[in-house]
Amino acid sequence: MPSSTQWAAFVVASILFIQLPGPSLLFTLGRALTVGLRDALLSVVGNALGITVQVLLVAAGLGAVVATSASAYTALKLVGAVYVAFLGVQAIRHRGDARRALLRGVPAPERARRSLLTGFTVGVSNPKTIVFFVAFLPQFTDRGAPAGPQLAVLGLVFGLLCVCSDSIWATAAGRARRWFAREPRRLDAMGAAGGAMMIGLGATMAATE
Repeated sequence: MPSSTQWAAFVVASILFIQLPGPSLLFTLGRALTVGLRDALLSVVGNALGITVQVLLVAAGLGAVVATSASAYTALKLVGAVYVAFLGVQAIRHRGDARRALLRGVPAPERARRSLLTGFTVGVSNPKTIVFFVAFLPQFTDRGAPAGPQLAVLGLVFGLLCVCSDSIWATAAGRARRWFAREPRRLDAMGAAGGAMMIGLGATMAATE
C-alpha cells in the first residue's frame, strides 16, 4: 500500500484538483440552483458512485483503453455532454415549477432515485476523470505491491473527497437558492441560470480536446 508520505501527497493533490472548476463542481452548483439542496446532495452521491465505477475500471486496467482510444474517449465524452445539456434544457423549460409549487404551499416533487441516477450518469460518463485516474493514481502506489488494489483504494478515497467537497459547494448554493426564494419570481431566473450553466457545461465538455 502507499506510504504515509504518498498518502499525504495524494490527499493534498486531490483536494487541489477537486477545487478546480470542472464538470462535477459545475454540475453540482447547477443542480443546487435548479432543483434544490436535497436533490443536489443526492446527485453528489450519485456522481461519486459513477466515479467509483470508473475507479474500478481503472483498477482492472480498462481505463487505459479509453486513455489510448480516441474514438472511445470521444464517444463517452459526447454522451456525457449531451446528457448534461439535456438536463439544462429541461431546467429552463420547467423553470416555473418551483415558483408555482412555492405559491401553492407544497414542495416540488423530489425523486431520490432519479437524482441519484442523474448524478451517476454524469459521473460515469465523464472520460476526463478516467484519463485523470490513469495518469494520476499510479504516481502514489507502491511499485513493489500489486497495483490494482492500491488504485482501487486511492480512487475510493478520491471519491470520498469529492463527496465532501461537492456537498459543501451544494450546501452553499442551496442556501443561496433559499435566499432567492424569498421573492418567488426570482426562482424563475434562478432555474434558468442553473439550466444555462449546465448547457454551457455540456458544450464545454463536448468542445474540450
